[in-house]
Amino acid sequence: MASYRHLARTCVMQTIFSTEFKEEDPRKVLDEILKEFAPKLTDKDFAYDTLKGVVDNREEIVKIIQKHAPQWPVDKIARVDRAILEIGVFEIVLSKDIPPVVAINEAIEIAKKFGDDSSHKFVNGVLSNVMKKYHGEVQKT
Repeated sequence: MASYRHLARTCVMQTIFSTEFKEEDPRKVLDEILKEFAPKLTDKDFAYDTLKGVVDNREEIVKIIQKHAPQWPVDKIARVDRAILEIGVFEIVLSKDIPPVVAINEAIEIAKKFGDDSSHKFVNGVLSNVMKKYHGEVQKT
């Protein structure tokens, strides 16, 4: 289960990143990304639900990111990092079925693969602060 969710999150991140450059229907973009990069992924609901959650709650998510990364205006955060943060904030704050530590760990792994050398540290710092605000000190699993 974890590996298909990781792949789904990666596809959602690529969708969010891609739609920053061109105004396209995010769901159609996700369809194409899943077809190209995850053709064997049979349960795509997690990817679609995550994308919908981020898109539908983007205004609130961006405010949370700004509050927890005040030294970085949201529009100055690297687009890849911002897409990863949007998914992470959605999962930590608005999703009821993702443990916050799992959301952070997944975001860090995606940042290591797609971000620059310091992206994973930045993502970890912001999302850890979000987790503390919304869930208190959570034990690591």
